[in-house]
Amino acid sequence: MKLILLSTSEFFVEEDKIISALFDEGLDLFHLRKAGSEPVYSERLLTLLPEEWHSRIVVHEHFYLKEEFNLRGIHLNSHYPEPPRGYHGQLSRSVHSLERLQQEKENMDYIFLSPVFDSITYPDRHAAYTSEQLYDATRAGLIDRKVMAAGGISSATLPLLSDYGFGGAVISGDLWHRFNIHSGLDYREVIAHFRKLRKAAG
Repeated sequence: MKLILLSTSEFFVEEDKIISALFDEGLDLFHLRKAGSEPVYSERLLTLLPEEWHSRIVVHEHFYLKEEFNLRGIHLNSHYPEPPRGYHGQLSRSVHSLERLQQEKENMDYIFLSPVFDSITYPDRHAAYTSEQLYDATRAGLIDRKVMAAGGISSATLPLLSDYGFGGAVISGDLWHRFNIHSGLDYREVIAHFRKLRKAAG
């Protein structure tokens, strides 16, 4: 099962070091989402990351960065619902209902479905689907390897995703909550926890 890391909303000093270390540990993809940020900060972060990892990075905004840094692709959401005119390359999207998943899935290389579990980052966001709904979607062929589970992903919930038929999981709060981005320097707990997540993902 693929593990995709979603960035924090803020930039921070140790970010490039942590991302590089996680790629070394087997992270499949990194999604760079810094809503409302100036593009120069994303450029700086990408410049700090070794070029060998650029092909595993997807951007959620400032789509020109995809070509400038030879990135993996771009990701669409409610803020940026359409790709740039003439865009050719990997395309992914976030959806928040099974109905929208059915509408969008065939046009995407892969798709985020959320929230599958209660959110860790946003306590007021609860799972949008019952277990039976997810199993039904799997039996109907709607959930498959192209669908990545997002929302509430942790070492406890990861093992359930294989049963539901997901191709991967989007990790965020469960990992980032183990590091203080404002004052932290020692990120060994983040790396150790990622190893647990890799093991739980199978």
